[in-house]
Amino acid sequence: MASATRSGVWNSRGIHPHRVLGIDPAAAGATGYAVLEADATRQNEFHVLRCGAVKPSRHATPALRLEGIHRLVSGLLEEFLPGAVAVEAPFAALNIRSALLLAEVRGVVLLAAAQRQVPVESYSPREIKASVAGYGQASKEQMQVMVRSQLHLQELPRPHDAADALAVALCHIHSQRSRARMGTALDASPGSDARGGRLHNPNSRRRGSTPRTPRPR
Repeated sequence: MASATRSGVWNSRGIHPHRVLGIDPAAAGATGYAVLEADATRQNEFHVLRCGAVKPSRHATPALRLEGIHRLVSGLLEEFLPGAVAVEAPFAALNIRSALLLAEVRGVVLLAAAQRQVPVESYSPREIKASVAGYGQASKEQMQVMVRSQLHLQELPRPHDAADALAVALCHIHSQRSRARMGTALDASPGSDARGGRLHNPNSRRRGSTPRTPRPR
């Protein structure tokens, strides 16, 4: 588990808008988590505040297992005050039993975020891999290498579940920055209204079109 503290900016609600809690939920194995902070002034600088994975006891009941994950997420939200929670979406090829178990884990994560009014974004495994590794079919080992490279870590993040949670958080940051750039480009585009659409000029006509001659009455 990696852990660090960092003093950053926060908004009027007391949360850090540049921090994100990434969660890699697991149906039966370990659930990965990571708190990642994007540097507000340097584009390619990130700070890993904490990451790790928690695996419930084999003897834990389903209810105790979910309670433990909820307690973990709630504690991270309370300690680090992130501006968003990013969660990996279920993989479509899961069997019904695994899909139901995974839905229960996601449910307690969403509940913990809702209780603290923190917005949640979900990303598919393919989206995460494409965003971080540039390839939607990247292996876990390739993802570890790319996460280490982008976060400038001295060694590969371990276990895989923690690396996956870091990748989820990175994907969210990349996605938000991409949306911000697109919004800025649309706002700066000439002839665009506030919603990014083209303004209609009633006196304009297509190039090469012939103006209509009014019919005599």
